[in-house]
Amino acid sequence: MTDVTVVGGGIIGLTAARRLHEAGARVTVIAADPPEETVSTVAAAVWYPTHQDPDPRVLRWSAEAYAEFTRQAHDGVPGVLLRRTRMRAAAETLPWWAPAAGDVAYRDGELHFTAPLVEMSPYLAWLARDLRIVRRRVTHLSELDGPVVNATGLAARELAADDAVEPARGQVVLVKNPGLDVSIRDESRSLYIHPRSRDVVLGGTFEQGRGDLTPDPAEAAAIRARCVSVEPALAGAEVLGTRIGLRPTRRGGPRLERVGDVIHCYGHGGAGMTMSWGCAREVTEAALRVS
Repeated sequence: MTDVTVVGGGIIGLTAARRLHEAGARVTVIAADPPEETVSTVAAAVWYPTHQDPDPRVLRWSAEAYAEFTRQAHDGVPGVLLRRTRMRAAAETLPWWAPAAGDVAYRDGELHFTAPLVEMSPYLAWLARDLRIVRRRVTHLSELDGPVVNATGLAARELAADDAVEPARGQVVLVKNPGLDVSIRDESRSLYIHPRSRDVVLGGTFEQGRGDLTPDPAEAAAIRARCVSVEPALAGAEVLGTRIGLRPTRRGGPRLERVGDVIHCYGHGGAGMTMSWGCAREVTEAALRVS
């Protein structure tokens, strides 16, 4: 049985750990913070390769994750939902990511498709079940015996000496769900409305290079106003709070690469959930090849 250490307890690290566990590896997850305190729990966590360039790797990983989340939704995995989605489109031509998303259709200036949505708190707990998780901050990957999976998100800037990694600050507003069950996106306005079982995630912002976590009340009000303008049912919805997260972006796109005994898997930005299961498969294959 192969011993594998996964560094990082967010969606990328835990999904890789789960796939490795299923493949028969003995897995230890090392994380500075518990899963419920990672940036993954701030995410709207809706399948969509947001802010990703057309890339065959991203398409492949996203297609695998789409299929897996669809299966999980049908199997009743905690936190996994399927949502009909309306997305503003400037042209009738289907986007580069459409082959990954099943049936995508253009109607009346919008793309229509079904998108998996994940409520992260129960889902991360489901991923972490029966895994060995150690709370510890790793300062050098050389401290660890291989194979090691580096799924540390923003921390990879230091751990992997990769200055292409930088934060993209995001702010969302949570409101009580007034009965919505259709997601709405407009990338041109940084607008999204994602109904979950009890609340709705209203977004959002994408501030490349900004790394502070201080809420901006004016921005929160602007987010809510934009969303109400396209979905009036939100006007009277009770505001539950504001959340801030730092997306782990990387110039040049995500890195999934084996270097010696280390498999690097980071830099997914706001699309970690979207690529998670596809990346996990390739990470698992690479880790099990390490002698």
